[in-house]
Amino acid sequence: MIQENMKMPTGELQQLMNGEMICHNTDELFANKKVVLFAVPGAFTPTCSAAHLPGYVVSADELSAKGVDAIICLSVNDAFVMNAWGEAQNAENIMMLADGDGSYTKALGLGMETAGFGGFRSQRYAMIIENGTVTSLHVEKPKEFEVSKAENILELL
Repeated sequence: MIQENMKMPTGELQQLMNGEMICHNTDELFANKKVVLFAVPGAFTPTCSAAHLPGYVVSADELSAKGVDAIICLSVNDAFVMNAWGEAQNAENIMMLADGDGSYTKALGLGMETAGFGGFRSQRYAMIIENGTVTSLHVEKPKEFEVSKAENILELL
């Protein structure tokens, strides 16, 4: 599993923007930037839609004011779902990135098997990445939502 002070693995994540599919190389995505990345088990799911993503939408300006160059929401969903969810949540200041096959989540070691819920998904977590290195990592215990909240990440910056 990825740990603090480790370099982020290399991979590709997808984003649908203005009807165009963009593939982001993570080495380039995280280079020379301070990034807050948070991951959710699924788009449009209860805690993710009612609290996790909205917290970052509301806190986006404060995060930027503290030197964050990009806020990324990651999920093992496809880019079409992530785009629709971002639009539904007014998340125009959040990069809604898809890990469609779960390969990046597996490389991070932060996946989980949910069986009937949807198969392989991401655990709920948030991290601060500086120039490609994890400086702060907060993984939720199963069925909890405390350490990965936007408010907690703001306090750490």
